[in-house]
Amino acid sequence: MPAELIKKLQDYKLVKQVRYVYDNVKYYRDLMDAKGVKPEDIHGTEDLHKLPFLKKDDLREAYPDGLLATDKKNCVRIQSTSGTTGKRVVAFYTQNDVDMWEDCTARAIVAAGGTEGDVCQVCYGYGLFTGGSGLHGGSHKVGCLTLPMSSGNTERQIQFMMDLESTILCCTPSYAAYLSESLKERGYKPEDNKLKAGIFGAEPWTEEMRRDIEKNLGIKAYDIYGLTELSGPGVAFECEEQKGMHINEDHFLAEIIDPDTGEVLPIGSKGELVFTSLDKEAFPLLRYRTRDICVLSREKCSCGRTFVRMTKPLGRSDDMMIIRGVNVFPSQIEAVLLNKGYAPNYQIVLDRVNNSDTFDINVEMGQEDFSDSPKDITLKEKALQDAMKAMLGINPKVHLVAPKTIARSEGKAVRVIDNRKRYGITI
Repeated sequence: MPAELIKKLQDYKLVKQVRYVYDNVKYYRDLMDAKGVKPEDIHGTEDLHKLPFLKKDDLREAYPDGLLATDKKNCVRIQSTSGTTGKRVVAFYTQNDVDMWEDCTARAIVAAGGTEGDVCQVCYGYGLFTGGSGLHGGSHKVGCLTLPMSSGNTERQIQFMMDLESTILCCTPSYAAYLSESLKERGYKPEDNKLKAGIFGAEPWTEEMRRDIEKNLGIKAYDIYGLTELSGPGVAFECEEQKGMHINEDHFLAEIIDPDTGEVLPIGSKGELVFTSLDKEAFPLLRYRTRDICVLSREKCSCGRTFVRMTKPLGRSDDMMIIRGVNVFPSQIEAVLLNKGYAPNYQIVLDRVNNSDTFDINVEMGQEDFSDSPKDITLKEKALQDAMKAMLGINPKVHLVAPKTIARSEGKAVRVIDNRKRYGITI
C-alpha cells in the first residue's frame, strides 16, 4: 500500500478510535479533559500530538481494569507483563484483538520465509507472557506444524528439534545462544539441524550477537518487536533485508518523541518510541510511551513492504544505567564482548562504596581461555577493560570467570545486578 494510502487509513482509524476511547475509558477521558482536548479536535494523524500520553505508571494505577474499553463478557483472554516492578499490567483481548494479533505474528513468520510446509518450534514462555501465545497463533495462521514447547527443558527442546526437523525457531536471543551452545556440547554441528530461520525478541540483542547465533545454528536470525500493553510480539518484524523492523502501521501508529520534553521529532530522529493502537477493542492505548529508544525510517525496502521501519531498540530510557554520571546501556557492553570474541554470557554488578559507584563486569571465559596462565588471563582482562572504557567513556573492572559459572537463562537474561538501590540510588 502506498504511504499516502496508509496515512488515509490511519487518519480514519485514529478519529474513530479516539471517539471510542473517550466514550468508553473514563481514565483516559479524564486525561483528555484535563488537557482540554475533545474527540472532535482530532481530524487525523496531524492532530495526534494534541492527545495526552499514557505511561506504564498510568497502566499500573488503572490496574486491573481501569483502561478496559468494553464489558468483560466481550473479552476472551488476558495477558500480563512479568511484574518485575510495581503492579502487573493486565491487558485484555476480545476475539477480534486476538485475531489481529495473530495476523501480525503471521506476517513476521512469512517475512522470515515461513510457509505451511514449515515446522515452527515456539520456545517463548506460554501463560501470561505474550511470547508463546503470540507466535503460536501466528504459526497456526500460516499453517505451520507448531511445536508449543514453551521455555526451558533444553534436553526436550533438542530432542524435538532434531526428531521433528524444526525449521523455524522462536525464542529469546539469549536462549537461542544457549541452545546453540547446548547443541555443540552434544556433538551437533550447524548442518545437522534443519533450521532455516529464527525469530528472536523480548530482550535487547546486538548485530554481533545476531551473527554469532546465525553462525552457530546455521540460520538467518530475524528480530521481532512487541509489548504486552499493545498486543505482544508482532507490532513490528524484520524482513529478509534485516535492516530494521517493519511496523504494522495498519494497526499501530508510531511516533518518535524527545523523552525529556515530549516533543514530536521528525522521521530519522533518535528518540523514544510512542505507539497508538488503532484497532484494539478491549485495551486500546493512545500515545503509549514505550521507553524504547530508536529511529524510524521510510527508506524504500527491497522486500517491497511499504510500512515504516524501526531500528532495533538502541536502549531504554528507563533501563539506562547512570554510573558516575555516565549513561550506560548493557547492549554497549555486549557489543564489545562479541567484537572481542567472547560469548554473550556476562553480568554487570553495580554497587556503592564510599559514596562512589563501583562498576564490575563478570565475563565468562571459553574453555580455551580457561586453560591460560593467570598472567595471560590478567592481560585479557586489561584488554577488555580498555575496550569497555573506549566504548563507554568510563572504566569498569572486568573479571574473567570460569566457564559455566554465570547462570544460563531459559527466559530473559538477567544482565544487571544493581546493589545501589539499597542505598536509595535512583538510576
